[in-house]
Amino acid sequence: MAYLLLDVAGTPCALAQSEVREVLPLPHLHRPPAAGSMLAGFVDLGGVSLPVLDLARLLGLRESEPAPDPYRHLLLAADRGAVLLVDRVQDLVQVPPEAIRPVDGDETLNGCVLAGIAHGGALIHVLAMARILTARERGRVAELTAREAARFADLTVA
Repeated sequence: MAYLLLDVAGTPCALAQSEVREVLPLPHLHRPPAAGSMLAGFVDLGGVSLPVLDLARLLGLRESEPAPDPYRHLLLAADRGAVLLVDRVQDLVQVPPEAIRPVDGDETLNGCVLAGIAHGGALIHVLAMARILTARERGRVAELTAREAARFADLTVA
């Protein structure tokens, strides 16, 4: 199976390639004042504002805003429902089944870590895109996204 290897605040993580539609360079993000710390802002993709979630802050790996880094990456979810901000996409690797170590879903918040993969002498956490946010967090992000869409609609020229 193919995985994207990620650097998230110095912590190696991975996502299945099938969960990511596209890897994008970091553009300028619009960040409304009430966004909170986990929401890095919104990005306009094809006329649709999508929420950009700071994965390091979501996972509790970084408490404050990092220094500006134009080489950070955005990961567009396969369902186009969200975008994750990571420090780097480091590689795309094929992982044989015997290198995948299952993780008990009860051991991680919302079961967001599915497995570990043995790679380069380390065990890398494999994240589940759909489980990175709790149901409550998804609801709050949906509210903010709806507000952002309404603000944008008010600015649209007829």
